[in-house]
Amino acid sequence: MLLTLDTATAYVSVALHDGTDVVAEASGEDRMRHGEQLAPAIAQVLAEAGAERGDLTAVGVGVGPGPFTGLRVGVVTARVLGHTLGIPVYGVCSLDVMAVEAVARGQVDGAFVVAGDARRKEVHVATYDHGTRLEGPVVAKPDAVATSLPVVGEGALLYPEAFPGAVGPTRVSAGFLARTIAGEHAELLDPDPLYLRRPDAVAGLSAKRVS
Repeated sequence: MLLTLDTATAYVSVALHDGTDVVAEASGEDRMRHGEQLAPAIAQVLAEAGAERGDLTAVGVGVGPGPFTGLRVGVVTARVLGHTLGIPVYGVCSLDVMAVEAVARGQVDGAFVVAGDARRKEVHVATYDHGTRLEGPVVAKPDAVATSLPVVGEGALLYPEAFPGAVGPTRVSAGFLARTIAGEHAELLDPDPLYLRRPDAVAGLSAKRVS
């Protein structure tokens, strides 16, 4: 069984996949309480599926981009579980997971953008075409990457002037993280946190600007 978890946004999301589909999913509703909510959410999905930690065959984790503290909670937990149980740990860009969900639900078609909340009045953003990432992720001011393309993610809700085409999910779903890994719908990465606030990681995207 594949256990997946994501703490790249303000919320915790955990799911369990039995090899066919997601059999249990839980999410925390309190913002910025990753440490307090992650372990109970893992226990909840295992209990709902009648499974134990020893039944796990792999762990998947959203590696961001995201705020340092919350993202670290998920990545460290995934690594510890993998090491303790002797099972592989897969990382996936959290923006890719939202892109996969938006495509699967028919909420986007063709080119679109995923924009997550990076705080400090900035966004984590990447561009996609039919679910394939073309550029990014980068961190930028919303007006620097403003676009009239459809935009998935919380950034579209926070900055509607820059992203008027809000569609799709605003949070990362661990259920779709599991489906992404199981179906190899996005690049599988090492379970290392993806931090973007570095001098060489602020280049803009070639997204169409709002006129």
